[in-house]
Amino acid sequence: VGRVDLREALTLAFSANHEGDTPIDRAISLQHQGNLWQLGIHFADIAHHLPADSPVDREALRRGTTIYLGDLVLPMLPENYRDRVGFVPDTDRLAISVLLKLNDVGDIIEYEIQPTVVRVDCQMSYDRGQEILDRTEESTFEGISNAVLDAIDQLPMFGQAFRDDRYQRGSFDLNLPDSSGHFDDEQPLGAVVLSSFNDIQAIVCEIVLLANQCVAKHLQALDVPALYCVHPSPDLADVQEAIKLAGNLGVELWLEDEETVDPSDFKQFVDQFDELDDEKILTYLLESTLKNSYYSTQSGPHFGLAIENGYTHFNAPLHRYPDLLLQRTLHQVFAEGRDRRTTRSKDSVNLRHSSCHGKISWNVLPPDIHQELESRFAVAAVRLTERERLAVEAEDDLEGLQKAGAMMQRTGEVFQGLITGVQSYGFFVEIESGQQGEAPSRLEGLVHVSSLKDDWYEYRSRQQTLVGRKNRKQFRLGDRVEVQVKSVDYYRQQIDLAPVSGGSNAESNGGGDGDGFEVEFE
Repeated sequence: VGRVDLREALTLAFSANHEGDTPIDRAISLQHQGNLWQLGIHFADIAHHLPADSPVDREALRRGTTIYLGDLVLPMLPENYRDRVGFVPDTDRLAISVLLKLNDVGDIIEYEIQPTVVRVDCQMSYDRGQEILDRTEESTFEGISNAVLDAIDQLPMFGQAFRDDRYQRGSFDLNLPDSSGHFDDEQPLGAVVLSSFNDIQAIVCEIVLLANQCVAKHLQALDVPALYCVHPSPDLADVQEAIKLAGNLGVELWLEDEETVDPSDFKQFVDQFDELDDEKILTYLLESTLKNSYYSTQSGPHFGLAIENGYTHFNAPLHRYPDLLLQRTLHQVFAEGRDRRTTRSKDSVNLRHSSCHGKISWNVLPPDIHQELESRFAVAAVRLTERERLAVEAEDDLEGLQKAGAMMQRTGEVFQGLITGVQSYGFFVEIESGQQGEAPSRLEGLVHVSSLKDDWYEYRSRQQTLVGRKNRKQFRLGDRVEVQVKSVDYYRQQIDLAPVSGGSNAESNGGGDGDGFEVEFE
C-alpha cells in the first residue's frame, strides 16, 4: 500500500564477489519510455523493517558500519536480518528508489524518490558483468536472457555521460594501486579510485554517486533534517608543498587561483600525470594532501566530487548507518509531509518529485518530528564519523600485519623498489608489484640512514632528498632503488630495508637551497 510497483521492470544487481542469492542492498533497472529512459536505482528499505530505538537498531548505531577484515566481516546488522530485507533474485523486496528520467545522452530531465516494491531478475558478480560487456559473437552465457544482456549493453552510455558531467564540474579520479572502499562510491579517501574497478563496477559507481547527489539535493529542497557527507578542501600550504615537490621531479603544476585550492586544480593535475613515468609518485603527493570526510547536519562542499553544497551517503543501508538514517527522514516525508502551505491552500507540490524544488516555503514536517530527527542526527554525526574512521584504521592495521607477515618469510631477499618519501632519518621504498608474493599491494619499507654506510648524508627537505657529502650520490623522491629486506617487526608493522644499488647523482653545487643538515651514523 502506498508504494510504486516496479516488479515488472527488469532489475539487475551486481556485487563484488558473489553470485546467486547473497543479499545486497542496491539494484538497478533501466527502461525505455517513449523518447526517454527511466533509470531506477533501488535501495533495500531497511528503515521500514527496523524500528528506531529497537535493540537491533541500537546495536547498529553502536557499530555504525560494517568492518571488513580480510575474510572476517563484522556486520552492522545480523545475518538473518540481512537475509530477510536484502535484495535476492526472484523475490519481492521493499525498496526506496531514485527514479531518473534521462534523455538519450544521459541528461537528467527530472527525478523522483519513491517507496517501491522491486524484484531482482538477475544478480551477478562484477567480473561476470565485465565478461558480458567484453563478449564476442561466439560468447554464450547460460541462464542469462537477451533482455539482461541488452540492459547491460546500455549501461556504459549512461555511466560515461555521468562521469563526463562529474569531470566537467571539476571532479577527479586518483590512479592508486589499492583502496579500502566497499560501497561503490567515492571511498573513505573522498575521491573516486577508478583503478580499483573494472568497467562495469566503474559504471555502477557513477550511477551510485549520482543517486546520492540527487537524494541530497532533494532533502535540501524539502529543508528537512539530513546527515550530509562533507569533504573539506586541502590546506593551501600542503598543496603548495606538493607542487614544489612535483617541480623537483620536472613536472610543472600550478593553481588557477594562488589563494585557494579548487577541485578543478586536482583534475588538471591528474590529467597531466596520465602519461608520465612518475605518475605513481605524483598521485601519492596529491593523496597526502586530502583531508578526511565527515558527517554533518549542515550541508557543505565535497571536494573530491566537486560538489559545492550537499552530498549524502544513501547507497549502503545494510552496511552503513547514515544511509539508514536518511531512509527514516524520507519515510517521515512520505507519511507526514505537508505538500501545501495550509490545509486551505489549493496549490500543492509533489514532495517525492524534483518538480517541487524551489517551490516550498513552509515546514514540510510537523515540528515535533522535525525536532526529533534533528536531535538524533546531531548526536549521530560525530559518532558515525568516528566509527567509520575506526573501521578504516582497523582495515589498514590488518593490511599492515599482512604485509609484515609476508615479508618475514622473505628476509634477506632483494627487491626492486621506488622511493615514495624521504625524511631526515631515511627514505621509504615501495616494493614494485609482482615481487610481493601473497602480500597486499603498496608494500613499503624504510631504509634507515644508519644503513647508508658509504658516506655522510645531508637531508634537503625542499627536494625530499638525502645527498652524500663526498660521493654526491643522492636518494630522492621518485628514484628507483634495489633493496634487501633486513628485518621485520611484525606487531609494529615495520619493514627495515638496506640499500643494494640505485639512487641518482646529485648536482655538483648540491642544489644550493640552504635548508640541509648532515646526518651521520657509524
